[in-house]
Amino acid sequence: MKRRTKIAVLGLALVLLTTGAASAAPAPDAPRPREAAALTGTAKLYRSAGDDITFSFDAHLAAKDKTDPSKATGTFTFSHYLNDFGARAEVTVDCLVTGGSVAVVSGIVTESDLPGAEGRRVGVTVHDLGRHDRIGYSWAATGSPAEGDQPPKCVSSAPFEKVRKGTGDFTVMPWWPEL
Repeated sequence: MKRRTKIAVLGLALVLLTTGAASAAPAPDAPRPREAAALTGTAKLYRSAGDDITFSFDAHLAAKDKTDPSKATGTFTFSHYLNDFGARAEVTVDCLVTGGSVAVVSGIVTESDLPGAEGRRVGVTVHDLGRHDRIGYSWAATGSPAEGDQPPKCVSSAPFEKVRKGTGDFTVMPWWPEL
C-alpha cells in the first residue's frame, strides 16, 4: 500500500474512532431547571446625614418548591450605623415572593448585636431598577426589629428608600407560579 493511502486510512480510522468514542461517552447532565425565584445582591442606602446602611441578600426558591414560597432558603443581612452607634443582623430566610422586578423576603433574625432582635421575624422589599434600586423594610411600619410587632411571612413595606448611587446590584428573578 502506498504511503499516502496508509496515511489516509489511518486518518479515517482515527476520525471514526474518535467520533464513535464521543457518541459512546455519557451525555452531559440535562440542564437543571431554573429556580422558581431569587433575590441576590448588595447595596447601601442613601441618607443625607451620612448613615452607613447596607443590605445583602442571597435568597432562593428552588424549582421543586415553586408552589410554596415559604420553602425559600438562604440568608440576608442588614446593618445601620451612624458615627459609633448602630447594629447589624443576620437573617435566615423563611419566605420569598417575587413579581417582575420586585421581591419581598422575610426571615428570622439569627444573629444580631441589637439586643432583643434575635428570634424575631423581619421583612424586606426590593425593587430592582438597575442603577436606581429601591428598598423597604417591615420595621418602618412595625417598629424596631427588637421591640416592634413582627410581620407575617413575606410581608414588608413599599420600597421607599433609595439605594446610594453606584452601590445597587440587586437581582430579582421573577416567580412564575402555576395558577
